[in-house]
Amino acid sequence: RSDFELKTPEQFIAMRKAGLITAKALEAVRAACVAGISTLELDRIANETIESFGAHSNFQLVAGYNHTICASINHEVVHGIPAEARILEAGDILSVDCGAEIDGWNGDSAITIIVPNADGSVPETDQVRQRIELSRVTEGSLWAGIAALAKAERLNEVGAAIEDYIDAQGRYGILEDYVGHGIGRNMHEEPPVYHFRTKDLGPKVTPGLAVAIEPMVTAGSNKTKVLADGWTVVSKDSSAASHWEHSVAVTESGVWVLTALDGGKARLEALGVPFGGLSA
Repeated sequence: RSDFELKTPEQFIAMRKAGLITAKALEAVRAACVAGISTLELDRIANETIESFGAHSNFQLVAGYNHTICASINHEVVHGIPAEARILEAGDILSVDCGAEIDGWNGDSAITIIVPNADGSVPETDQVRQRIELSRVTEGSLWAGIAALAKAERLNEVGAAIEDYIDAQGRYGILEDYVGHGIGRNMHEEPPVYHFRTKDLGPKVTPGLAVAIEPMVTAGSNKTKVLADGWTVVSKDSSAASHWEHSVAVTESGVWVLTALDGGKARLEALGVPFGGLSA
């Protein structure tokens, strides 16, 4: 079993700063995301937001990646590269992954947006309804995983909860080639976080554990391929995809969603799970 660092309450408070900045960058992207905008413009908005808090993009620290967000459209699952020519259309399903680093600590989070018209409406088509439902199921599975983490003895109880939640919603594909991870001084740390059941139960869950849980779900098969750009991951059957992610800390009193604006309090309370937020 790989070793990983357990964090102190003081370190979690430092990580919360990075998590909140990440959340605010994604909030700014969501507010700006309407039909006609380019994914490169959303990237610029995210970067300006992060830098306005004195932080910097941790995605730009990944070798060979020069952007602040990954912007994955429709059948793109993850790692889509922002570009001037990538103009969003109403009804597109867009997954935005983003991270910030400040004072040596990292946040990492992702949201899915159904791209609206300028007036906030979305096209009323079966395809768009399916995309809205896909995003709902994926986000719901993320929170099912977070809730499981609050009560888990072993880390793969998170993956089992995510798989069970998704299976109960219908036929979807859960990516197995891309998984969650520990987070802290580095954006990607041990241990891996699977979004499905594995024979390996994973490490013990104890206060001090910090992980990024990030289910990636398709409306069809979970088989993927990487495009010629070396980054963009697409579903092989061209089915739509959704990606939701939060960085989550396990504290003595519960779980603290470091990349949720309210620390996850409202969703956790609705799920009957102890909120473990700390104050500086």
